[in-house]
Amino acid sequence: MPATRSRSPRSARPDVPAWARKLFALLPGYDPVATAAPGEFFHEDIARHALDFFPGQLRFIEGERGGEPFELEPWQQAIVACLFGWHRADGTRRYREALLYVPRKSGKTPLAAGIVDLVMFTDGEPGAQLFSAAAEREQAALIFRHAAGMIARNPEMMRRVKLYRTYKSIEYPAEGTVYKALSSEADTKHGLGAHLIIVDELHAHRDGELVDVLKTSTAARRNPLMIYITTADYERESVCNRVYDYATKVRDGVIQDSSFLPAVWEATPDDDWTDPKVWAKANPNLGVSVKLDYLARECERAKNEPTYENTFKRLHLNVRTQQDVRWLSIEKWNACAELVDPELLRGRTCYGALDLSTKIDLSAWVLLFPPTDEDPKWRVLPRFFAPEENARERERKDRVPYLTWADQGYLTLTPGNVVDYEHIAAAVLEDARAYDLREVAYDPWNATHLALQLQSDGAMMVEFRQGFASMSEPTKELEKLVMSQQLAHGGNPVLAWMASHVAVEMDPAGNVKLSKRKSTERIDGLVCTVMALGRAMTQPQQAEPSIHFLSW
Repeated sequence: MPATRSRSPRSARPDVPAWARKLFALLPGYDPVATAAPGEFFHEDIARHALDFFPGQLRFIEGERGGEPFELEPWQQAIVACLFGWHRADGTRRYREALLYVPRKSGKTPLAAGIVDLVMFTDGEPGAQLFSAAAEREQAALIFRHAAGMIARNPEMMRRVKLYRTYKSIEYPAEGTVYKALSSEADTKHGLGAHLIIVDELHAHRDGELVDVLKTSTAARRNPLMIYITTADYERESVCNRVYDYATKVRDGVIQDSSFLPAVWEATPDDDWTDPKVWAKANPNLGVSVKLDYLARECERAKNEPTYENTFKRLHLNVRTQQDVRWLSIEKWNACAELVDPELLRGRTCYGALDLSTKIDLSAWVLLFPPTDEDPKWRVLPRFFAPEENARERERKDRVPYLTWADQGYLTLTPGNVVDYEHIAAAVLEDARAYDLREVAYDPWNATHLALQLQSDGAMMVEFRQGFASMSEPTKELEKLVMSQQLAHGGNPVLAWMASHVAVEMDPAGNVKLSKRKSTERIDGLVCTVMALGRAMTQPQQAEPSIHFLSW
């Protein structure tokens, strides 16, 4: 076993050797030499010691390389050399935080486990507490399994430690060092004094509480290190996106923080996600643990299954997508922008739906016209409503062009800061006079009062609940209509905006429904379209209009 390494800066070389510079050039968009703060230096001997530890002391525990020495790939060498080779003037570590942002199957878990073993056996920190943490205990235990498995394959290391597989922990009695895999119950982690923390699959953490608790636990340590390991998240408020945004600002020079290492491999939203050159850009382990033929198969699946497209982009290219699961191909949606003329639809049979999800933002009223002998397409005529005061705030704060849409006639603004449902009721009744409106679907959870009012005026109101049982079939049918271009939505920009970020949920039986929870913005218009389609699918065409007004 190698002796505990020295941290004295006296033996450090004043410059960075060529071999290290060559490795650092592999870090996308980031130069650790140029970003070093005054007094920080690269210790070549310590860096080489860390790099040699992996193949010299560790072996892979599984896969086609199981049992072989842990030979680091060049991009992995760059990370290890940075984390353990760079130091401050006082001899402590330069890097205190790092984001390792690489796609699936890139060997993140073995690398993290190797770092655990490296720190445990060579850091020389008395009583060090080392942790791996994930959203689920099973995920955190993966790093433990690799770290323990590597130790078990080294008799000298194994002699020095005690493995507690039930508790997912390793004890190194001679140094008073303990490593433990943690679950996500953050309230049990107060009082820790962490020396090393590895947060695995950061995108899966429900909130930032565990991360914040662990980060504050390093305050009493002189030489702490916190490593976030993850693939991309989708566009939402999350601890993963918070860390990613900080890391990219450090990478791009927007924030000066020499203690944060941004190791970010990703494609951009503008890249051609079907191009193997883009795959190589985002996957530093392509051809090693990530197989080209595997990515080709996954890409082909994403081309054929719109719901898998975002999964492929996020997990295999590290693109932060607008939603978790893309339900619709935006290209296919845009291809359905054929004109919808309200005047030409007068007197034609249609089904309506209301979504009054909030009084302070958008509400939707949508009409859906089934095909006729003369017109083979389903035609969507949406109406949107928002309170004027809040619309101005949304445009200013979130850059959603509510006011522009209002000027163009796609959005009705109501006075004040809450939607006046009387405006919506008036629109429903006006449309009922213009068209052969058979039914109006509504969610009883939030629209019962308005539904009773409309029903008293003669509208045929039908409850439409938002569960899988009600939503799955019309959701799947709407997707088919879009894919086959049998839908016409007139290029309505509000509806197109909703289509760009709508996400779906799927139950174990394969049923799907639109998900307001997972979608990053409003999707009310699409929810209404699905509801109206659901009623049109289940109701036979009627000879006479079903809505009559008591005033007639």
